[in-house]
Amino acid sequence: MIPLEEAQTYVLAGCERLPSRFVGVAEGRGLVLAQEVVADQSVPPFANTAMDGFALRAHDVAAASPDAPVVLRVVGTLAAGTAPTRPVDGGEAIRIMTGAPMPPGADAVVMVELTDLADDEATVAVQAAVPPGNHVRHPGEDIEPGQTVFEPGEELSAGHLGVLASLGIDRVSAHAAPRVGVMSTGDELIDGPQPLAPGQIRDSNRRTLLALVAEVGAEGIDLGLVPDTRDDLTAALTVAAGRCDAILTSGGVSMGAFDFVRVVLDELGEMRWMQVAIKPAKPLAFGRIGSTPVFGLPGNPVSSMVSFELFARPGLRKMMGHAEWHRPRLSAVAASDLRRHQDGKTHFARVVADVGDDGRLRVRSAGGQGSHQLAAMAHANALAVLPDGPGVTAGEPVGVMLLR
Repeated sequence: MIPLEEAQTYVLAGCERLPSRFVGVAEGRGLVLAQEVVADQSVPPFANTAMDGFALRAHDVAAASPDAPVVLRVVGTLAAGTAPTRPVDGGEAIRIMTGAPMPPGADAVVMVELTDLADDEATVAVQAAVPPGNHVRHPGEDIEPGQTVFEPGEELSAGHLGVLASLGIDRVSAHAAPRVGVMSTGDELIDGPQPLAPGQIRDSNRRTLLALVAEVGAEGIDLGLVPDTRDDLTAALTVAAGRCDAILTSGGVSMGAFDFVRVVLDELGEMRWMQVAIKPAKPLAFGRIGSTPVFGLPGNPVSSMVSFELFARPGLRKMMGHAEWHRPRLSAVAASDLRRHQDGKTHFARVVADVGDDGRLRVRSAGGQGSHQLAAMAHANALAVLPDGPGVTAGEPVGVMLLR
């Protein structure tokens, strides 16, 4: 067996960042920037009000109070999207709506709740003093010209897209989302709700892996359930290598006498077949068909998902241009015993994580820990990392990888 870190290093070395391309901002969510974004203008572009109220000179209302309001002449109204047509002079105010530009001469805004507008709207009684700059948003307060707004490697989220729109940027250089082909193999597998014949099971791995590919931000390509014959596998893998940026297979990577996945992958590409010192997901294959990375994941459902988390997900994130490839490991407290036996492997226990009343992260077993027990994996939102040994007892610290 080889250490987990060695296997991960080998896999990541075989996953290259995809070329960058210019994409429209509207299609950019989830992609990773390939170039920095530098602002060429101010945000906000002009001084404007953060409140509905009255724009005025702060010194005119320095003595205002509820018992002694200061009365000012109302000389206009400014709505958002309109430009001021006259300045504010001493003893004057302009009614102003949120987002409207500050008129010349005004240096503060008093919110409407602290005023009393006369019935004829010719004057307003201001009931509170305000300092200069009150409720005023200044040009460049958020972003200044020449400022590096985003760095390469940042994933474009909703907030990023909003900033780009505010700067008038409609195209950015980003790494493409990889097209990831997902296939299942095994003559015991069937699709659909039809009754199972003796020895048959329904294929779950393709559904879970396609969903995991989508969660990581890549485009999943369903390559179907491929019969476990040399000709069928050769044809399917050859086509997949030509149309996909990466391939995921599940099943046929162990030492079974009737598994042709290993035979075909060795014929088509350069593969390394590994036994990794982890449980579940010990068997792993990784290599390339041409320039296309191929992840050969184990066939047991939980093993397939854990293997994806430890190897395929980091590899795909590297291809997408992310700066961080692995899920972070956090410190938690075991809320229940998480026992294991000593076998020279690191165990990844399926657990449910939550935050206790003391603010600390707690984890408890999600249920059955067999590599075939997918229901427990579905309930789990984290993996507890148990080094070789007896495990941990309730109340002891434990490292965890949060899955969601």
